[in-house]
Amino acid sequence: MTVLSSKDRDAEKKVKSSYLDLPAMDVSVAFPQATPASKFPPCTSDYYHFDELLTPEEQAVRKKVREFMEKEVAPIMTEYWEKAEFPFHIIPKLGALGVVGGSIKGYGCPGLSITANAIATAEISRVDASCGTFNLVHTSLGMLTIALCGSEAQKQNYLPSLAQMKTVTCWALTEPDNGSDASALQTTATKVEGGWVLTGQKRWIGNSTFADLLIILARNTTTNQVNGFIVKKDAPGLTVTKIPNKIGLRIVQNGDILLQNVFVPDEERLPGVNSFQDTSKVLAVSRVMVAWQPIGISMGVYDMCHRYLMERKQFGAQLAAFQINQQKLVKMLGNVQAMFLMGWRLCKLYETGQMTPGQASLGKAWISSKARETASLGRELLGGNGILGDFLVAKAFCDLEPIYTYEGTYDINTLVTAREVTGIASFKPAASRSRSRL
Repeated sequence: MTVLSSKDRDAEKKVKSSYLDLPAMDVSVAFPQATPASKFPPCTSDYYHFDELLTPEEQAVRKKVREFMEKEVAPIMTEYWEKAEFPFHIIPKLGALGVVGGSIKGYGCPGLSITANAIATAEISRVDASCGTFNLVHTSLGMLTIALCGSEAQKQNYLPSLAQMKTVTCWALTEPDNGSDASALQTTATKVEGGWVLTGQKRWIGNSTFADLLIILARNTTTNQVNGFIVKKDAPGLTVTKIPNKIGLRIVQNGDILLQNVFVPDEERLPGVNSFQDTSKVLAVSRVMVAWQPIGISMGVYDMCHRYLMERKQFGAQLAAFQINQQKLVKMLGNVQAMFLMGWRLCKLYETGQMTPGQASLGKAWISSKARETASLGRELLGGNGILGDFLVAKAFCDLEPIYTYEGTYDINTLVTAREVTGIASFKPAASRSRSRL
């Protein structure tokens, strides 16, 4: 590496222009012909009037969450996304909305219907997918695990504070060597006097760098079954570090968790998690909520593109006047209608006790794939501004990539559905034959 002398650095400065280090021009000044996403567009995506399918309670949830996100989050989201930092100042405001805790009843939680919870998820994600993921991890994974699998003392001790977001939680299942094959997790829990000792490593855990409570899934060394534990931040032997260089959900603070002989008292073991199968009741809800994230993202992308095409002019006419642009916009609109209807039906199946794992997996897989298509079309419609976070679409385009992958990749979710409709599991490759059939 060459180290420049003071004389060389002075010469280098003379070569640079006087305006090289000036701050960027405000996007509204640099591009006055279209409004950036910091002033969020009105919702124009409910073409089939799905709002009429919602109860007054669900409509009220939609209204208050939409107003909050457009007012509090839209003006700052691009800045924080670019910096890959979390806007901690919005957490108390989000907690005050009365939607955190979703469908959990009692303990200071709102007890929303699954549909209302889904609508809240969509409305948060419509403006910012990272905030949607933050709340989903906190509510539909961390809090829900305590609600469904925790002791009465754990529920009373933790849920009221979590519902107000005075404290934050995360949910640690994924490991470096076990992603799609999550049930083969290798983190261990060894029984000792008065508690358990956890040893292992977790990866991609959202909220983990600042969570007050970490829900850790580990393998019981005696029974070889998966158990659940509540680990408090700064516990001796616990280390969490941020995963850098992500291209999507950059506001979400994903972390690597290292557990080096972390002691957990007996009272912090979750009594309702005695096998990996016990997590299915949590994942059933969270997979529905994850399906509603791309619905919300696609709504925002459509709303942004609709306004942009009406404002932006080329060749003496609005972009909305060109046939090929109209065709793309309508394809996006059709996708949103179909996605919403599938998501709504999933909620109703769940609420009536009819939803199967295969149905939830098909919903998540198909909806996320259509959302990618919708964002891709939006990226085309915005031209050069389609690569700027200021106009939402580029940010949404990137944010959909991790959503397409987490809570089961597209491929794994299709296999879950295929197993249900054929009765044949194909997650593992067929055993190789010693001799060729040829």
